[in-house]
Amino acid sequence: MDSDLIKLVNKLQDTFHNLGGELDMPQLVVVGSQSAGKSSVLETIVGRDFLPRGSGIITRRPLVLQLIHSPISEDNPPPYTEWGQFLHLDKRFTDFDEIRKEIEQETFRVAGQNKGISKLPISLRIYSPNVLDLTLVDLPGLTKIPVGDQPSDIERQIRNLVSEYISKANSVILAVSPANVDLANSESLKLARSVDPQGRRTIGVLTKLDLMDAGTNALDILTGRVYPLKLGFIGVVNRSQQDINSAKSMSDALDSETEFFKNHPAYRNIAHKNGTKYLAQSLNKVLMNHIREKLPDMKARLNTLMGQAQQELNSFGDAAVFGDKNQQGGLILRLMTQFARDFVSSIEGTNVAVSTKELSGGARIYYIFNDVFGNALLSLNATQNLDNQDIRTAIRNSTGPRPSLFVPEVAFDLLVKPQIKLLEAPSLRCVELVYEELVKICHNCTSVELQRFPRLHAQLIDVVSDLLRERLGPTSDYTQSLIDIQAAYINTNHPAFISGSAMAAAQTQSPHKIQPPPRPASAEPLNGHDHIDDEEDDVSDSNASTSSVIPRNDSRSVSSTVHDRARASTSKAIKHSKHLSSHHPSQPPRPHSSTGASGSSPPTARETFLNLFFGQNGTAPVAHSAAANRSQSSASHTGIIPIGKDVSGEDPSLTAGIMSGARTLDGNNTAYEMKSLGRHIEAISNDGSQLTMREEMEVNLIRSLITSYFGIVRQTILDLVPKAIMHFLVNHTSQQVQNRLVASLYKPELFAEMLNEDETLVAERTRIKALLDAYKDAFKTLSDVNVKSS
Repeated sequence: MDSDLIKLVNKLQDTFHNLGGELDMPQLVVVGSQSAGKSSVLETIVGRDFLPRGSGIITRRPLVLQLIHSPISEDNPPPYTEWGQFLHLDKRFTDFDEIRKEIEQETFRVAGQNKGISKLPISLRIYSPNVLDLTLVDLPGLTKIPVGDQPSDIERQIRNLVSEYISKANSVILAVSPANVDLANSESLKLARSVDPQGRRTIGVLTKLDLMDAGTNALDILTGRVYPLKLGFIGVVNRSQQDINSAKSMSDALDSETEFFKNHPAYRNIAHKNGTKYLAQSLNKVLMNHIREKLPDMKARLNTLMGQAQQELNSFGDAAVFGDKNQQGGLILRLMTQFARDFVSSIEGTNVAVSTKELSGGARIYYIFNDVFGNALLSLNATQNLDNQDIRTAIRNSTGPRPSLFVPEVAFDLLVKPQIKLLEAPSLRCVELVYEELVKICHNCTSVELQRFPRLHAQLIDVVSDLLRERLGPTSDYTQSLIDIQAAYINTNHPAFISGSAMAAAQTQSPHKIQPPPRPASAEPLNGHDHIDDEEDDVSDSNASTSSVIPRNDSRSVSSTVHDRARASTSKAIKHSKHLSSHHPSQPPRPHSSTGASGSSPPTARETFLNLFFGQNGTAPVAHSAAANRSQSSASHTGIIPIGKDVSGEDPSLTAGIMSGARTLDGNNTAYEMKSLGRHIEAISNDGSQLTMREEMEVNLIRSLITSYFGIVRQTILDLVPKAIMHFLVNHTSQQVQNRLVASLYKPELFAEMLNEDETLVAERTRIKALLDAYKDAFKTLSDVNVKSS
């Protein structure tokens, strides 16, 4: 009965070794320092030389050694009574030297030619009538420092490997320590205590008792007075290296060991509790008791493993449905529906498997709309790529040969449309980002059942990707049309733009006080009398009244602010005219002359306003040239004040303007021929600091208007683009994905191809099924053993 328990455990161990089961079998684990005599103890138990020998680390892979007692049949004796068999080879080894060579070759095959170790065990089963049923695991010897070509962390590797085996509760630790070394320095006992502090499943083995110094013995250790263990200490005497070299037989070695204990004065009284034969019997008894003790835990563990294996097998599905067309169609339709449902729920955020570590699904689309796209539009500066020279040039080009009275609306349209086009690139990029996120959501929609069919999964992803690709074009076109619509018609009558224009005009005027322009000739001192103080008072009063004027909301012109400023200037000119007439009541009126050669009528309010706004001579600025000084000088002597253009001599308009400063170069006028006009225009400075007061006002006004209107368009695009993407791309795909999948893939001729399972998955299902059957058989066997024992 007890031998059947060990054979049962060996059978289960072989089964789970091949299938990769997680059931921990009761076994004896041999632990000891390098060259402590572990291999010699095992060979003495077996009674054969079969383990590799040499200097340094020899055991570099765990060796699972199963000793099976096979009695000899007297009626039909076999040709051989002892043999060995590896699990990785279907061959019986009757020569134990070949077993040693196979262990070395298998170690080299996995662990390499150097001195490295491997966790992959070698399983060896030995049948002999001279052994007891045992299961032992021989582990690499503990070492301290790397030697030769060993890895630098060889000590850590061996300790981790040993700890992995002895930490299992079903393992019995066989701690081997040499007797000629102080027990306090035993690495095996130290490591065993770390996992078994009470010493309940540790057996101490003392080797090399015959090599102790004369006058010393290990009696106190063997009797448990130095280091108590529940299973006690057992002393053995192995063959020396000289005995191995001289080919001393195992039987002779056992006889020598028996004689040693019987004749030694310290050990003769405990000789019956020491030696290799007693060690084998004790190990057999300890292992059987341990197995019997762990049977309930093994049954409980097997019950849990069967449930897990059955659940994993169910996840792979039943292969029997693949032969029926109706069942195949129902399976494909169910997987399609589940895929479409997962796709839509991922977008809407109703998926059960919602990640808490990062944004996923529809939350990433919202992040694109709100953070990525929103910040991209808000970071755009409406007039960043426009300098003052560009705006001034646009204003001049939009008026043609005529001077502008107000800020031209054509210049505003010309400048604001390219700025609106700046919104096109971020909007189209937003469409691409949402498309990419939808493709990612499509690839992430999978399940354990769908993973069984990689071709079906790939077909589902392809169909949804094609649907998204079809919607990408219309979405991008509509998004681009939103930008084109905004640039097609500039609505300057927008309420937000009108109020923004008023604020812009107020900001343009309020920061600095506008200096009065140069006085026209009509405001020069009359008859040598100067009235500057009175005029400046009038101007300051007028400026104070105009600065508080806010443009009306019913204005239809882009430059409504300039209109108001023009009205204020007109009122100042009228006041100025009244001021002059009040100081000279006796001056007679002069007849009006169109040529202005002999005289001119007094300036009207409009003439005074035009002179104040554009300068004295038409559109040219006021020029204090020598001719003008002479004219004013003569007027002061004669008492006659010229008003308007002086055509009697040199035209003062030719000396004023852009090219007035360079005409005094030796009186040379040939430099200003029409052939060289382009060169002189290019020579005009682009420095914005040279803007006149009027140009600076116009540039600032245009810049403020562009900023105001660009803000309106940006807010509109920020609202419309996400709506367009949701309508044309996201919502349309969510509504049509189920219909597209069914129309494209629900075809009986494609069922067999799409339901072709992955080969690795089929192999895994076969392995899980075999493992489940093994669990069931083991559970039934353990139940029968438990019934018989009761």
